[in-house]
Amino acid sequence: MEQQNDCSIQRGQPLRRYPNDYKAEGHSSTLNKTTMNQPQYSNTGRPTVRIAVYLMTGVFLTMEVEQNATAQQIFTIVQSEAELGLSRFSLSTTTPIFALWMCSSQLEVQLRPTHKPVELAAKWNYLVNKYSSYAEDSDDEEPLLYFRRNIFLSKSEEEQIKDIKILELLYAEARYNVLQGRYACDGPARYASLGALQARIELGPYNAQTHTLAFFHRHRGRFLPHHYASPSLLLGLGLGLGLVGGKGAPEAHLLEQYKRIPSHNGSANANPKKLIRKYLEFCWNLPCYGAAFFQGQIERPVRGLASWITNRDMQILIAINTSGVFIVDDIQCSLLLGLKYSELSWEMAKPSDENNPDCLPCLFLQFPVRENGARVYKILQVFSRQAPMMDTLISGFAEDYRRQFINSDSNNDQLEHSLVFPSGSFTNKLSKFTLATFDDEGRCIGQMGSWSFR
Repeated sequence: MEQQNDCSIQRGQPLRRYPNDYKAEGHSSTLNKTTMNQPQYSNTGRPTVRIAVYLMTGVFLTMEVEQNATAQQIFTIVQSEAELGLSRFSLSTTTPIFALWMCSSQLEVQLRPTHKPVELAAKWNYLVNKYSSYAEDSDDEEPLLYFRRNIFLSKSEEEQIKDIKILELLYAEARYNVLQGRYACDGPARYASLGALQARIELGPYNAQTHTLAFFHRHRGRFLPHHYASPSLLLGLGLGLGLVGGKGAPEAHLLEQYKRIPSHNGSANANPKKLIRKYLEFCWNLPCYGAAFFQGQIERPVRGLASWITNRDMQILIAINTSGVFIVDDIQCSLLLGLKYSELSWEMAKPSDENNPDCLPCLFLQFPVRENGARVYKILQVFSRQAPMMDTLISGFAEDYRRQFINSDSNNDQLEHSLVFPSGSFTNKLSKFTLATFDDEGRCIGQMGSWSFR
């Protein structure tokens, strides 16, 4: 193959499919094993390494690149792969639609165009130890290189995309985040609607003989998030009762929704492209859509004296996108808090004892609420080794917001439309948090948990 930006590439078996449990089987992109292999050399005399780039559609592209290849060079190769159908013309938006990400179970990083993935992978364990809250389990962390949605792509830009190949990639990534519980919905009915759309896209029209309640019960982990996919207690007891989900079960709601989707391909609503776009339109209304996710923990509210003995921090995900900052309970797939940049103030604090591994950096998030008719300010403390990364990302998005606000005199309506939360509104669950409360003059008027000792 021809050289791309002085990056010698040799491709073998261009597109291959990987199973859903690919990572669990111990496969990797071999990025961080470069130094353990006998080096190969390109026609420029520079050492090369074979890597794989994974797409969310379940295929990966293998290529041989020079060890100093940049993310932009690798990105260009993926984009120009004929089998993917992603032409440069179709990707030419103001903001790139996709980017390269380096990910493992404990750390996810969107790469800058100038990053060198092979070199970055060689020090991945160092980065995980620095930024992960579970550093003791990081020795065998192997990163995978992904072609995923660009965190800086706005929803309004994405809505303009018409290319079906691009929409398929965006759909596959959205589906993954829904099933992982990252794109938290406000109730089982919404998950059933998304699962039904996914079933229609992937299974075709409803067939009464095949698509039974028992079928969706067996495959509910394929169409519903993990907190709905776990077997019930009775089924887990192995009593041989032959039970499947009843009328109120999530898979029953999914089946009912699936039946309602037109089954004739002649129908405009049953066109595969229309169905994929419909799924994405639904996801665009979810607050966390398009976010980068970070690991963190918060102090649980203390209820009663005994809870001081057993109280443990709650593990959370912090989702940050162009709309705001969100706190997600990914165990329950529940959105706990959402803050727009127009109402958010924040500050990052370094640990008081940087030599103590249990002393974590943190983000203080301040936001206004109305209590008893008065405007007050709440402060939430989020502990995370990834706080510096979050601080940088929030700073960038908040600066974009301020820039738009300053330039909004002649276009207030458009600005307001672009900065409000998606239409699927939710209620902040403040009872889940340990908060401090301040009045307009900065006086502390309420304390909870460890705040009471400050």
